[in-house]
Amino acid sequence: MPIDATLARRLYLKARAERWRVPLERFAEALERGAERGANLETLHLEDLALACACAAGDEEAWEHFIREQRPTLYRAADALDPGGGARDLADGIYGELFERSLFRYFHGRSSLATWLRAVLAQRHVDRLRVDRKLEPLPDDELSLPTVGAGFSRPGVEPADSGPHESDRCRELIRDALTRAVSELPSRERLRLACYYAQELTLAETGKLLGEHEATCSRHLARTRKTLRGEIERQLREQHTLSAAEIADCFGAASQDPGELDLRQLLRMEPDRKESRVDRSRVRGRT
Repeated sequence: MPIDATLARRLYLKARAERWRVPLERFAEALERGAERGANLETLHLEDLALACACAAGDEEAWEHFIREQRPTLYRAADALDPGGGARDLADGIYGELFERSLFRYFHGRSSLATWLRAVLAQRHVDRLRVDRKLEPLPDDELSLPTVGAGFSRPGVEPADSGPHESDRCRELIRDALTRAVSELPSRERLRLACYYAQELTLAETGKLLGEHEATCSRHLARTRKTLRGEIERQLREQHTLSAAEIADCFGAASQDPGELDLRQLLRMEPDRKESRVDRSRVRGRT
């Protein structure tokens, strides 16, 4: 259903879509696709949506900006999944699909481009593990947490029986559970998460700040993600009496479209906000 022309124009200006020479009609179509999925148009990541529209249209300047801003973030996510560098080719493969413009149509702006890309990467990594293990069930490890750097999203595939309203409820339940789980972590674990996800330091920089080796820092982050996943499942099971299948559907809905489910935002909401502030120049040894 077409959206109101006045609203489309206002959101177009708010997104600064003219910067990337995106036609109003193309941007309005992207907004309509988001509305069809139950999105609140006022809360979309509009500038990211405009950039995605421009890249999908083949705008070279927009594509160069996208690569410059997003490639380092995606490579850090790949290295977090596989510190040995084994996930780098998956990241490159995603860029290949994006360059062919086939993948951008699945981005609707409900989460940031960075969060969405991490979700796509994590799903590809899980798909590879399943193939390597000949479709054996995966353990409930750090790859199962639908947050920054660990969400699952198979573009174009919806979790079963998850309409817009049910998906919104699933995301709300998981966000509430994740907020409580994060608040109960020891301060050092929250700091480590904040450094890596909120401040987007590398594993090496995060480890240096905490006096840990890069590999040790990676293991601690993986263990914390596993702890958060287990605590979320416990809350959904005990407090909301969800079955195992319903919990899986909730994770699937949140992974398919994280919306505002962003660990970086949750960490910035921590009462002790000093934990989320890091002097990057000090970590990197600059004056």
